[in-house]
Amino acid sequence: MANKFAIITGASTGIGFELATLAAKDGYDILVAADEALIESAAQDFRQFGTSVDSLEADLSTFEGVDGLLAAAKGRQIDLLCANAGRGLGEAFLDQDIAEWRKVIDTNVVGTSYLLQKVLRDMVARNDGKVLVTGSIAGYIPGAFQAVYNGTKSYVDSFVAAIQNEIKESDGVTLTNLMPGPVETEFFDRAHMLDTSVGADPKKSDPADVAKDGWDALMAGKAAIVSGWKNKIQSAVANITPNAVLAEQHRKMAEPGTAE
Repeated sequence: MANKFAIITGASTGIGFELATLAAKDGYDILVAADEALIESAAQDFRQFGTSVDSLEADLSTFEGVDGLLAAAKGRQIDLLCANAGRGLGEAFLDQDIAEWRKVIDTNVVGTSYLLQKVLRDMVARNDGKVLVTGSIAGYIPGAFQAVYNGTKSYVDSFVAAIQNEIKESDGVTLTNLMPGPVETEFFDRAHMLDTSVGADPKKSDPADVAKDGWDALMAGKAAIVSGWKNKIQSAVANITPNAVLAEQHRKMAEPGTAE
């Protein structure tokens, strides 16, 4: 119980897996969660670093799933939260199944907002704690053939910036937005995007590099970090580019059948 305690969501693979690895290496006891059974084997990997590791398979798109995650903390003070759980979805919006696009919104928007509200209340009350949220530079770009996902990340990016302002008097609490671009993870397979230009691109970011960027920014108390120099340029250009142009550019990356 002497170690600090961290919760990392979406930790079975990708960025979340790498964030959990960094937390365990840094001496945090961790509770890791994901919506798949693979989280159990991921937890085994994290135990090699000698801290306490608990895992939970949970649907964090629901209030019940988030409540179950917090209950699994067993009353321990949450010193660090990596709110990384997210869901993608490609293809044309009109062709998407309603249940699938609603799951994206419920996971990325509803679940993330609820988890942050529950955790940040306690952190702000004691004026101590760290939260890293996985947003995306996709939030700056109208996502043709990825419309719902990009819309949810626009919400996350804006939401985090707003909450940072609301809690600015709590100088002991750090809230950081990690904004990567395309990352080499299972995301594109799960989002039905392997036949797209961006899904097939072999030059996507390494999740370990993205996680390290986010971790370093969090520990330095930064408000936000865009991971990767190409993504920094893209996010900056997006602020001065008309939406119609951005949407057409995104279409070329995300339209099904564009993979080379």
